[in-house]
Amino acid sequence: MKTKKLVDRILQEAIQIRTSDIFLLPKKEKYQLLFRNKMGIKEIDNLQVDEGKEIINIFKYSAQMDISEHRRPQVGAMTYSYEQNDYFLRLSSLGDFNDQESLVIRIIYKLDASKYFLKGQFEQILSLAYKRGLIITSGPTGSGKTTTMYELAKGLGNDKIVLTIEDPVEIEEERFIQAQINKEAGIDYLDLLKAALRHRPDVLIVGELRDKATARVALDAALSGHLVLATVHARNTLQTISRLEGLGLRTDELANCLTAVCYQRLLPTQTGLSCLMDIADSDKLHENLFQKVRGDFVNWTQNLALLKEEGEIDDRTFQLFKEG
Repeated sequence: MKTKKLVDRILQEAIQIRTSDIFLLPKKEKYQLLFRNKMGIKEIDNLQVDEGKEIINIFKYSAQMDISEHRRPQVGAMTYSYEQNDYFLRLSSLGDFNDQESLVIRIIYKLDASKYFLKGQFEQILSLAYKRGLIITSGPTGSGKTTTMYELAKGLGNDKIVLTIEDPVEIEEERFIQAQINKEAGIDYLDLLKAALRHRPDVLIVGELRDKATARVALDAALSGHLVLATVHARNTLQTISRLEGLGLRTDELANCLTAVCYQRLLPTQTGLSCLMDIADSDKLHENLFQKVRGDFVNWTQNLALLKEEGEIDDRTFQLFKEG
């Protein structure tokens, strides 16, 4: 009971200050509790080893993870209710070389789109989504790619069948059909993608294009008239095209179905975390599709400079994100 109350206190304190990630990290004779928010990472407490392990087990049990397994990586998810709001938690556990287990908990908050997306950018990408085809969002882990795809799908209206394929499902959305990878049952991205197309969705959300086979099915779905929203890992906007080619997609095929590529990051601004996008579409996209040597961004640096000039971000943030 005492440990359960401590778990509640950790979560409630984290939510109150809009923490994005909670870390429980093993040290020699303690567990370190850290919070990450827009100001960076801060140490919150040092816990006794047994107490830290018990807290991790409570979280893992709640997220339907195997509490007897401490070495192999695991992922899980759970919903936490606090002050009449639900918060979706994504959990990741990992054992180190000393068989000590660490746990990271990501907190996903309900979105205030008016503050989250910078002026005009969401409207631009939404207008492109009405054209259907393939829209790729890139950026590092934790840059809000899934949130962007979900908001796009919701922005198209309630009369669309939306099917998502993720590993794991990050955001619960009752309006969508949400499918999840299950490696233990032998259900992978490719299996779900093929099954998804038989469900005849209007919008298909693919958590990540991980390999050539997955990329091929996603491209074929876009060529057949679906709107496909997918993510890849790339370091900037225009190199996202090269990443797709690296997954075996031909340039001429991409020219027929690639509607837009978008690179994004979450910036600490005066109103909280905001999503800055760099979008390539239409002439700019097709111009770079057929170039052997591609650039990096469309107008990323200019938009950052404008945010700095308007006082939305400080010089430190500008310097930190100017390379993407």
